[in-house]
Amino acid sequence: MPSHATSAAGQPAVSGGSTIQSFWLHMNSTPVSDEVLATEARRRAYIVLNAWEGDLVGKLKAANPAVQVFVYKDLSSTRSYACRNGVDDAQLPTGVGYCQAEKDHPEWFLLDPNGRRFEYSGYSGHWQMDVGNTAYQDAWAANVIESSTEAGFDGVFMDNALFPCDAYHQGVCPAKYPTDAAIQDAYKSMLANTREDFVAAGLKTVANLSNARLHAGAWDAYTEHLDGGFDEWWLTFNDNDLLSEYPEGWSRQVAEITSNEARGKITWVQPHHTAGADRPYRFALASYLLATGDKAAIASIDQTDGYGDPTPWRTEYDWDLGTPIGPYKSVGANLYLRDFTCGTVVVNANRTDTRSVTVPLDGDHLNERGTRVDQVSLAGTSGAILRKTC
Repeated sequence: MPSHATSAAGQPAVSGGSTIQSFWLHMNSTPVSDEVLATEARRRAYIVLNAWEGDLVGKLKAANPAVQVFVYKDLSSTRSYACRNGVDDAQLPTGVGYCQAEKDHPEWFLLDPNGRRFEYSGYSGHWQMDVGNTAYQDAWAANVIESSTEAGFDGVFMDNALFPCDAYHQGVCPAKYPTDAAIQDAYKSMLANTREDFVAAGLKTVANLSNARLHAGAWDAYTEHLDGGFDEWWLTFNDNDLLSEYPEGWSRQVAEITSNEARGKITWVQPHHTAGADRPYRFALASYLLATGDKAAIASIDQTDGYGDPTPWRTEYDWDLGTPIGPYKSVGANLYLRDFTCGTVVVNANRTDTRSVTVPLDGDHLNERGTRVDQVSLAGTSGAILRKTC
């Protein structure tokens, strides 16, 4: 369990190893061979599957009993495409079937100010539900727990724990929840009211908390009732759009990890960039290493919603920097460094267009190219992962 001590800068002091952990979101139902399953089970800490892929759980566990396998379930919608000839599919991507809700509980559908149901913009067949309705909450949890435990999943990945009231229908908020605060209260109600059910069932819960950084306190408020959170857009949004420091910027996203580690919770972070883009990759990975303890995991992705084949496995994922020597610390304006027993990580979180800054290191290190260095020069929104002899 990570320590709850804090540094003078207020950053949580994290104990535990420095080995990088990664995850795999296999949610597009793409075919996968037994060889790939075994490989990914051995090197990923967490894997997410669809409900109808329960037969893969046993194969993953056979390759690595320690891998934690989660099932995808959307908190916020029911799917009309998963209803055929008036009958809901046996295994759903949601917790409540469209046919059941349409027949027995039409009041569970969330309505706009004109009394019309919300269909997600850009995602046809996704109908937004009233997460603040306690009957919906109870049915969602009961259905998800039953199907998940039968298939042997370790946990539930709860997609779309939303923060703005107009998510998926820009500029139009539900009549029942006309403000961001109102919709957030509804989600906190759902997470809080179903929490003990999932704990009793032995299922861990991780929710998609994308854009939590834009809502002060929201990350901690939601994860208080969860085992962890997933940030789908973390620090790098493409090869050239990298998140620097400002009130809703770099430090708020890095704090998602430090806060969760201090509370013994899981964090999954997902930078977006192409496989060959070195700068965003190292900026995100170094930032992750500044904060991680023994719960967080990282996986970079290129294509939005490209949740099929495993994300690339990078050479640095196999590096062992040893044990962290305390939390990360400030070594200049928006410059941060964390020492490990076998390495050092440095991040420049200033804007991308700012000049390079040279940071001295404590002794000789090997940089990513294997060159021996005793200092590192970093432009804004860049990072370095350096090794030293142990």
